[in-house]
Amino acid sequence: ANPLYLEVAGNVGRVLARRGLGLVYGGGNVGLMGAVANAALAAGGEVVGVIPKALQLRELAHGKLTSLHVVGSMHERKAKMAELSHAFIALPGGMGTLEEFAEILTWAQLGLHARPCGLLDVAGYYRSLIAFFDRAAADGFVRPEHRRLVLVGEDPDALLDAFAGWQPPQVERWIDSRTT
Repeated sequence: ANPLYLEVAGNVGRVLARRGLGLVYGGGNVGLMGAVANAALAAGGEVVGVIPKALQLRELAHGKLTSLHVVGSMHERKAKMAELSHAFIALPGGMGTLEEFAEILTWAQLGLHARPCGLLDVAGYYRSLIAFFDRAAADGFVRPEHRRLVLVGEDPDALLDAFAGWQPPQVERWIDSRTT
């Protein structure tokens, strides 16, 4: 609906490539993530896709990636993407974006990983979600140190700069990843 989203998606891909950072994403050739992948590839970046077989069979897989992992389910996709990634950025998106970001953020809260998680707040898209996180912390549903797990930037360079200076909170580990 807003051409700025597509413009920023392309910029994300170019910024990642310029910084020598690879992209791990859902492996599709459509939407904003397809635009991120295309821009990263065009700029000489490494792009790794992870796609469930069912989506690959529907011809939604990007055909020109550095590498493509085909997995059996959406659950396997998220686990593989998390395994391969060093940080997590959510661009404006829908239910799937929200679900994936919430899960990876919860994994950080539980101590299953200590990698930065950020929202790319294009045109105030995530303003309400950020307010929700602030309210959840203010009302005692989220610890302040866990609220600080969510980094926010209005452009890719600002968000990646925040990632570079980010230190994970020192909190009691809730779950031992060796038993999950």
